[in-house]
Amino acid sequence: SMTDQPVAPFTPLLLEEEMKESYLTYAMSVLVDRALPDIRDGLKPVHRRILFSMRDLNLTAGAKYQKSAKIVGQCIGNYHPHGDGAVYDAMVRMAQDFSLRYMLVDGQGNFGSIEGDSAAAYRYTEARMTRFGEMMLDDIQYDTVDFRPNFDESRQEPTVMPAKLPNLLINGSSGIAVGMATNIPPHNIGEVVQALVHVIENPACTTADLLQFIKAPDFPTGGLVCGVGSLKETYETGRGRVLMRARIEKEEINGKQCLVITEIPYGIKLGTIVDSIEEAVKSDRITALSNLFNLSSGGGIRLVAELKRGEDPDVVLNQLYQHTNLQYTFAINMIALD
Repeated sequence: SMTDQPVAPFTPLLLEEEMKESYLTYAMSVLVDRALPDIRDGLKPVHRRILFSMRDLNLTAGAKYQKSAKIVGQCIGNYHPHGDGAVYDAMVRMAQDFSLRYMLVDGQGNFGSIEGDSAAAYRYTEARMTRFGEMMLDDIQYDTVDFRPNFDESRQEPTVMPAKLPNLLINGSSGIAVGMATNIPPHNIGEVVQALVHVIENPACTTADLLQFIKAPDFPTGGLVCGVGSLKETYETGRGRVLMRARIEKEEINGKQCLVITEIPYGIKLGTIVDSIEEAVKSDRITALSNLFNLSSGGGIRLVAELKRGEDPDVVLNQLYQHTNLQYTFAINMIALD
C-alpha cells in the first residue's frame, strides 16, 4: 500500500526567498550570457559563437561562401543551444552595411535592406567572414584567450575573442537585459585608432584629451550629428543623448522645388520614415508637399519630396525635422561587461 513507501525528506521553503533566488540567477544569466557585450571584444555570446563556428568551417574572407543554414546549424549544434531564428538574425545583422559600421560577416544573397525588408531564409543565403571578422579571431590559435567547455562538454569554445579590432567602439552595441540596458553608438575606426595610439603613448590621458580624436559617433547610415557640445559630458559619464538628422539637399527638378533626402538617421528603416512623412502630411502638420517619390536603389537612398509652388524650402525643411523621423535622438547608455 501507499503508506509502506518511505517518505522523501523535504525542506520547507519560503516562497518569496525561492522567487528572489531564482529570479536573481535568471537576471544574472541574461546580463552575462545574452544581452550585454564584453568590454574586451564588444561581442555578445551569440556573435562570438557565430564567428567561431565560421572559423570551424574555414570561412575566411577569401574562402568560398557557404550556406547560412550550415553556419547556423554548426553554431546551434556545437556552441549555442538556442533557437535558429536568434542565431540567424544575429548573423544577418553582422552582414548589413546599414546596421554595422564595419561588417563582420560577408553575406551573399538577400540580407535585407534599409527599406525594412527582412533577409531571405537561411536556406537561400550564403556567408563568410569579412576581413574585419577575421581580425576578431587573429592569433586565437596561439593560446591568446581562455577557452571553456561548451554546453555538453564535447569541445572547447573561447570566452572572449583576441579582437585586434576595437570592436566595442567602432561597431557599438545595444541590448536590453534585466534591470539594465546598453546602447553604445558606432565610431569611426580612424578616429578610434588615433585615440588608442594616444592612450598607449600617454596612459594618464583624460577623456577630454581623447575627444580631440573622437569628435562624435559615426553612424553607418551617414546623416548629421547635431549639438556635439553636450558629448563631452556624455563620454565622461557614459550616458547622454545625441541628435541625428537626415542629410537633405535642395534641388530643382523639372522646374519644381524639391527636397532630396540622401542619408537617414541610424536605426530607422526608410519605410518607417516614408510612413512618418505621409502621416505628417495627412494630419496637416506639413501642408507644403505636393508629392513624395522614393527613388532609392542599390546605389543609395534618394527620397524626393516635391514642394507646392511658392513654398519656402527652409520652412518645410524645419517642419520635416520637427514632425517626422528625419530627426531622431540616439540615447547613449554605455554599459559593457568588464
